[in-house]
Amino acid sequence: MQKTNDVTGKPISRIDGRLKVTGQAKYAAEFNQNQMAYAFPVRSTIGKGAITAIDAGAAEKSGGVIKILTHENSMRLKPLNNPMELFMVGGLLGENLVPLQDNKVHYFGQYIALVVAETYEQARAAAGLVKVSYKQETAAIELEKELPTGFKPQQMFGEKVQINEGKAASLINAAPVKIEQTYTTSNENHHPMEPHATVAVWEADDKLLLYDATQGVKGVQGVAAFFFSLKPDNVKVMSPFVGGGFGCKGGQWANILLTAMAAKEIKRPVKFALTRQMMVTNVGRRGQTIQKIALAADKSGKLTAMRHHSDTYTNLSDFFEPSGKQTNVLYSSPMREVTYKVARLNIGTPTFMRAPGETPGTFALESAMDELAFELKIDPLQLRILNHTSMNVSEKLPFSEENLLECYRIGAEKIGWANRKMEPRMNRRGKYLVGMGMATATYPAGRSSASAKIQMLADGSVKVFSATQDLGTGTYTIMAQTAADALGVPVERISVEIGDSSLPAAPVSGGSQTAASVNPAILAAGEMLRKDMMQMAIADGKSKLSGRRPEEIEFVNAKFFVKDDASKTDSYTDIMKRNNKVMMEACATAMPASGGGLGGNQAPCSTAPFAKEENSDNKKYSFHSFGAQFAEVLVDEDLGTIRVSRFTSVQDIGRIMNEKTARSQVIGGVIYGLGQALMEETAYDKRRANPVTRHLGDYHVPVNLDVPLIDVHFIGKPDRHISPIGARGVGEIGITGVAAAVANAVFNATGKRIRNLPLTPDKLL
Repeated sequence: MQKTNDVTGKPISRIDGRLKVTGQAKYAAEFNQNQMAYAFPVRSTIGKGAITAIDAGAAEKSGGVIKILTHENSMRLKPLNNPMELFMVGGLLGENLVPLQDNKVHYFGQYIALVVAETYEQARAAAGLVKVSYKQETAAIELEKELPTGFKPQQMFGEKVQINEGKAASLINAAPVKIEQTYTTSNENHHPMEPHATVAVWEADDKLLLYDATQGVKGVQGVAAFFFSLKPDNVKVMSPFVGGGFGCKGGQWANILLTAMAAKEIKRPVKFALTRQMMVTNVGRRGQTIQKIALAADKSGKLTAMRHHSDTYTNLSDFFEPSGKQTNVLYSSPMREVTYKVARLNIGTPTFMRAPGETPGTFALESAMDELAFELKIDPLQLRILNHTSMNVSEKLPFSEENLLECYRIGAEKIGWANRKMEPRMNRRGKYLVGMGMATATYPAGRSSASAKIQMLADGSVKVFSATQDLGTGTYTIMAQTAADALGVPVERISVEIGDSSLPAAPVSGGSQTAASVNPAILAAGEMLRKDMMQMAIADGKSKLSGRRPEEIEFVNAKFFVKDDASKTDSYTDIMKRNNKVMMEACATAMPASGGGLGGNQAPCSTAPFAKEENSDNKKYSFHSFGAQFAEVLVDEDLGTIRVSRFTSVQDIGRIMNEKTARSQVIGGVIYGLGQALMEETAYDKRRANPVTRHLGDYHVPVNLDVPLIDVHFIGKPDRHISPIGARGVGEIGITGVAAAVANAVFNATGKRIRNLPLTPDKLL
């Protein structure tokens, strides 16, 4: 049966756009409840030690205070003996620290008490009256100082991280051409427009409702069920709209448990909304890195060895910034050595932040490639083309769909790379030095099992359901587009319900996997529903399709018709009416070809079939997306300022689900990368272990005048190996390589190589 609709890929506007611009889209903190109380935390003012006393007397007498929770009087939660226990229920704690269970202090800003009051203002005022005494210990703050006592991790989330340790040295030493340099990146903080927030409602002693700003409603459900010893079905998590996530809302943080604890204690709904300052300390960040890169090549420029060592930190977690990931994937070097050393610091736990690993890692690797090209007197684009590979050499697997050379070609043409001069300081525009730089972008293409349900009502309207999330990326819209194609129903007739843990299970909206995971399930459910309806028509003597074979029938505009005689039609509404159907539905679970289960706590729907060549379990193919980033900069030598004047990003991410929302995602990623390159940095007071860049007033991010027009292009070839949809993720790859492209352009403009991010004026002068 041939499908005649083709809505997927078109740049239609977001179906949730009107709700957002009119203020009707409700975010977690906006689900106010009757008799709701407000929580505000007391946070530690030391970096390491123990609480010896808490004096809450003045706070308890303050107006409106209902309860003050501390480690001395809080309910005991189920202990976490092994963080892997949470994986079994689909959850992931941002930090392995169950709140208010003991008196230990692990970092400045840690939650050590919670004030619950009638109003937010009363809770906040009372929190300031709580007096805490400590036995203070020396906090570990400086990465370089603590590295000698650091450790060498062997795995991260089940993947080996120490690769070929010590094996590259002889090849590097013997190479006729080599470079070896150190590159550093700073601590960076998430600052989504919507801070974290939780509203907790105990509907019964064993039944909990949570509204939470999260990238994973199923993860919050699993974590809450675990710690409060509840059945997962008795925890409902709602997050219909999320005002940005970028990784910090992918794990579950202490605010979720604290809010539910407080609501349980006072037997009333409670809201806990984080301030911008708490976003700096309590919900993770991108950890600082020190990366040592060595590249060896023959005189023609062919790589013979790559060595990438990363130093970084962790705290209360097994997570650390995996900056060597792209070095395992890019280029055709026969030897690559990737190693890590990790210190333990007393600052808040690092976590996933847009393209974790690849973002700082591509800065180091792609800066080093630029340095090698200059050493060889080879155009840096040509060096990359010379060392291009269509297979993952580390895994000895071909890439599922790879068009990186085409990305290079288009990007070079659009930015005018042919006009670039290799020698620095050769181009001026008035008082400005002008430079061009480029870098390769890459990010893994993930896919998880996911389920979706589709209902068609008697009036012809369609509803799509899945426990996924929309972080502002356009998930609502591409889900509707996929359903429209599967059913041949106009997008305007389709509504989407997501962000509800009671819906068919879906994975966390992280790792750029949502489109590749959820949309195949929607496609399968739509096809199941359409085929069920067609069989009803074929079996119905009153239908003009009666007795026809399925291959003779096409569908469009909510009706079936015979291929060779378009006058013989039957609408979906007529078919349902004749068969006394008020509603028809289908639910499908789309799994990777390996057959992996959903995880978490929900059984799958009918399992969708998959083609033999479709394989996302990494046994036949290596799944990655690729791109090329090109930057032009203007540098004022007198002031040391850098302005990005033009930027071109070309991405190979498989099938484009919606050209408008995908373009927006890449533009957002590039802007994120410009912030990393030029201004973002979280600094700490080495005496007190507190962050001194505490909010958006002193943590600088790009604004309109910092951002040029960003020219975005897509290859758009479907990756049929990852799923029937052919789409890979777009959310994260846009940031990778951006900082390196800018830094390489600055070198081309000035002749000065800056290896330490951000590229602030003091480093250029």
